[in-house]
Amino acid sequence: MRRFTLCLLAALTAGPSVAPAFAQPAAPPHAWLFGTWTGGMFPAPSTMSPQACLSQPVVIFTRDLVMRATLTEQVLTQREIESARGVQGAAEFRFASVAPSSQFLNLGAAGAAGFGCENPDVLHVQRRGENEIAFPGCADFPNPLVRCHTR
Repeated sequence: MRRFTLCLLAALTAGPSVAPAFAQPAAPPHAWLFGTWTGGMFPAPSTMSPQACLSQPVVIFTRDLVMRATLTEQVLTQREIESARGVQGAAEFRFASVAPSSQFLNLGAAGAAGFGCENPDVLHVQRRGENEIAFPGCADFPNPLVRCHTR
């Protein structure tokens, strides 16, 4: 244990040329979206408690997945992120293709696997404010979304 501590101390004090083995990777380009969002399908309520917002999220962004609610299902539909690209004030997601057999799980709802955009495997997210985003050109989300706060 003492040897490990000495090696760790040496690595940390060696200077900028030696990076610690436990260094965290850079945040993904869509990290500013992480969390739960409401609105989108309908205008976001102006007075909603954090508990109410978190209990019925419309969209959830994580590092590897984007999950969305639909009007016909109780379970959130999830899409696996194949790539994410960030540009100033926006993000573009490309999703892994959905297997044809999984479309039947959504009761045949057209676009249920996507967001009602031109291409169901691509989502453009536009930042409109500190806690407000929009999905331009996506028929399933004509209204802006607002971030659910935890407090």
